[in-house]
Amino acid sequence: MSEDIGNGDDVGTRTRALVLGAIGVVYGDIGTSPLYTIKQTFGVHGAPPTTTNVLGVLSLVFWSLILVVSVKYAGFIMRADNKGEGGIMALTALAQRSVRSSQRARWWIVVLGLFGAALFFGDGVITPAISVLGAVEGMEVLAPGLAHWVVPLAALIIVGLFAFQNRGTGKVGAVFAPVMILWFLALATLGIWHVAQHPAVLRALSPYYAIEFFAQARWTAFFTLGTVILAITGAEALYADMGHFGQKPIRWSWFGFVLPALVLNYFGQGALLIADPKAAENPLFLMVPPVLLVPMIVLATAAAVIASQAVISGAFSVTREAIQLGFLPRMQVRHTSHEQMGQIYLPWINRMLLVLTLAVVVGFRSSDNLGAAYGIAVVGTMTIDSILVMIVFRRMWNWSRARVALVGILFLFVDLAFLTANADKVEHGGWFPLVLGTVIFTLMATWRRGRELVVREIKHGGLALEPFISSIVAHPPLRVPGTAVFLTANQEGVPHALLHNLKHNKVLHERNVMLTVETVDTPIAENDERVGVEPLGDDFYRVTLRFGFAEDPDVPNMLETVTNCGQPFDMMDTTFFLSRESIVATDRPGMALWRDKLFAFMQRNAIPATAFFQIPGNRLIELGTQVEI
Repeated sequence: MSEDIGNGDDVGTRTRALVLGAIGVVYGDIGTSPLYTIKQTFGVHGAPPTTTNVLGVLSLVFWSLILVVSVKYAGFIMRADNKGEGGIMALTALAQRSVRSSQRARWWIVVLGLFGAALFFGDGVITPAISVLGAVEGMEVLAPGLAHWVVPLAALIIVGLFAFQNRGTGKVGAVFAPVMILWFLALATLGIWHVAQHPAVLRALSPYYAIEFFAQARWTAFFTLGTVILAITGAEALYADMGHFGQKPIRWSWFGFVLPALVLNYFGQGALLIADPKAAENPLFLMVPPVLLVPMIVLATAAAVIASQAVISGAFSVTREAIQLGFLPRMQVRHTSHEQMGQIYLPWINRMLLVLTLAVVVGFRSSDNLGAAYGIAVVGTMTIDSILVMIVFRRMWNWSRARVALVGILFLFVDLAFLTANADKVEHGGWFPLVLGTVIFTLMATWRRGRELVVREIKHGGLALEPFISSIVAHPPLRVPGTAVFLTANQEGVPHALLHNLKHNKVLHERNVMLTVETVDTPIAENDERVGVEPLGDDFYRVTLRFGFAEDPDVPNMLETVTNCGQPFDMMDTTFFLSRESIVATDRPGMALWRDKLFAFMQRNAIPATAFFQIPGNRLIELGTQVEI
């Protein structure tokens, strides 16, 4: 009995730890939205802060939190997990798996997934900028003369944030939860204080006031949706971080703590605006008693840094998944923790995000100016999530058409309303995530298509493997001791490296392995699908190693587990051969010439496959080959 109780206590302790961890990591983005949402809605270029408008906006904010975050993400989308993992790349892989019979459908899913991932990178640039700017702008309330220090101080904080990335989130992860819990408690306390002074503001819990707002303000109310969307930025984090914390802890922390704190604070800001419309210039910080303003600015800045950290870490994870799935060139991936596989650092992505984030801070200069850019990036990703999850509901879960249509209409009605309301903001900053997303989408699509063309050319110009082995048997060359492993993407052809070795060195090894590394469309490959071995005769073997898109491919370690390939693998007696392609851009059909040149540039700057697959350099022979595309 005591053992059972102990096990139950252990489970409860772990669940509580996951709930606290979720509060610290998952909700940083949406938790810092009160810094700028109401401020933008009723600011200089926003709606007049009349009582009717305030109640209408509060009703829109509340029901957006309920419909989008609570119903759509927590209620439905989180059920579409890819073996426990979430996020745009995991959802794309899941949707692809559900339509394997249709090549055209798979192509459209890839396009949607790539553009959704591209917009996520835009989120990774804008979130640190708008969160840190929104927090530091509290200095303007403290002392208006400090306004000119906002941009330099925000830039300094952002530089420090990105400089710390190579040390890993583990070193600051321990303080994430306490800081965010304190932040949400501060938001809730301030909200309760102001709501208590004007309890009539709670009428906005009724959707009637949102409808009345639209009936009276019409187009003003509709375009106000373009700033209301800021209240739900970070909603996709519930889904993206599901693999780290699980569905129940994320839902419990949302409904039991985060949602009430946010609603109370938004309604408190509304109560303040009804009492003092001039507070629209920065309602969150004007809620704070003057004696507590400095601690609140410090706490807000800490919360903004945590929100930024979560998005940056997410960008690292999405990049690794995109590399594994063949959408981006191989990059250096460093692990910053010996215990947690998910804590990684990609130097190139970190530098890119730093440069772009600083450019955004210097270029836009305020959270107000960034609001338009942020809204389009967020609602674009949410719309793509809705489309992809409907495909999963219909094709993988076999939901009826009527059920899918009912849920889909609800999701898309809300998403498209937000998207249309942001249309007028394209020229005021909304162009930025669209341009950035288009550039990143072009890079990913070009890399994917370029790799397909390279494999096609290799297959077209190569020799068939099995007749080659038959000729070797008939006319055997000199065989030398040891094992030769030839990395190849063409399982049916003779690797160029093998031909070069035989032509120039006039020898073959005793055992020759044609090795292909594949990435499956699940986060972690199942044990029974990890290794495939096919004997080809005369000590030739075709071996396939499979890894999940959230795994780091360690080829030598995996080969040492292979037992049905003749004798066991001894890395000290194994030599790896790799053909390193040199891409030549031509006007052949396949891609435009400029895309051929772009792909060749990306190929030259990708890290070698051997480094990515963790193959030791002292066991490697690389042979060059030229490929025209």
